[in-house]
Amino acid sequence: MQNIYDESNIGHAWGVSRRDVLCVGGAAAFSSLVAALLGAAKPARAQALGGPVPEVDHLAVRLVTDSFQLAIAPSMKIGAVEVQRFGMPPAGKSLLEEFGLSMHIESRRGDESRSMLLDFGFTSETLNNNLAMLAIAPESLDALILSHGHYDHFGGLAGFLRQNHARLRADLPLYLGGEECFCSREWTVGKPQDFGALDRKALAHAKLKVVFAETPAVVAGHAFTTGHIPIASFEKVLAPSRMTVGVKDGVGCFPDKLPASKRAATVVPDDFEHELATCFNVKNRGLVVLTSCSHRGVVNTVKRAVEVSGVKTVHAVMGGFHLAPQKEDYVRDTVAALKEINPDYVIPMHCSGEVFTDIVRNEMPDKFIRAYSGSRFIFGA
Repeated sequence: MQNIYDESNIGHAWGVSRRDVLCVGGAAAFSSLVAALLGAAKPARAQALGGPVPEVDHLAVRLVTDSFQLAIAPSMKIGAVEVQRFGMPPAGKSLLEEFGLSMHIESRRGDESRSMLLDFGFTSETLNNNLAMLAIAPESLDALILSHGHYDHFGGLAGFLRQNHARLRADLPLYLGGEECFCSREWTVGKPQDFGALDRKALAHAKLKVVFAETPAVVAGHAFTTGHIPIASFEKVLAPSRMTVGVKDGVGCFPDKLPASKRAATVVPDDFEHELATCFNVKNRGLVVLTSCSHRGVVNTVKRAVEVSGVKTVHAVMGGFHLAPQKEDYVRDTVAALKEINPDYVIPMHCSGEVFTDIVRNEMPDKFIRAYSGSRFIFGA
């Protein structure tokens, strides 16, 4: 077997001459070369928003992984939203719950349909089990999306790819908010502990097409992302983790691909500039904003979706709102701000917290919908 790590063979293996490597110079050349070896030398750029955001006729969002499941919760119609509960599993089988988030999204425009998986939960055991229980076929997926580089959102991905890579379509795109998703992280609440890193080699082995959506972009022709979410309200970013800049043993993020202000750092408190939300414009309804985790604030996230889309009506806000760690006064301020935005429905998940859930249920009863693992929410025609 040819040794691609030998200097004389690098050009043959990757279409780059030895002179090119030497002329690029130092750390940048090494960084680019290692990235190539890991299958992520030149991530594609997502299709930027260049006009009106896509519109879909129908949208169904299934909660694949979350912390709660209530098998006897009834299906129902709440206003314009059909809510399908998974129900009681057969003997010997069960949906699994964990502190992680994953959603399966199906959209339709005319005869054209899309299937996407947004975030991947904490463990592959839970993700793979729940996808099978919910009859979600990996071969049907048109896109994967990672909201940000926290383990409770990407932890299940590598194991999902190991089990299913042969079933996935060729060059399946994985959309993410930038290089910071790959940084190694520590959880800093309490005693610092390892919080993992996104596995580049697993992505390369599965032949995923990594697509950076650092600015507002179209996803699979049906959805759009917010890109970077500015701080435009009272909301403040909590930093429960810190990221290490650099690559060790093929794991981590390349400094030259980070924002200039972070390239020279060694350890950086997370500010979640790379976090994005996934949004749909549902015909005759308005925006459905999938916030995932809202580290930069759920209000900021929704305002960003409205700003980049130009669509003023917010039909639903759903996902993690990251309010569980916040004090009650802050949570009430968030509820007040959401009332001003006036979404038709609020569907909290994951890290939203019981205080927020209780307040919204009491103060916005016609807008509140409870989510459980396995629940499916249908919007539009």
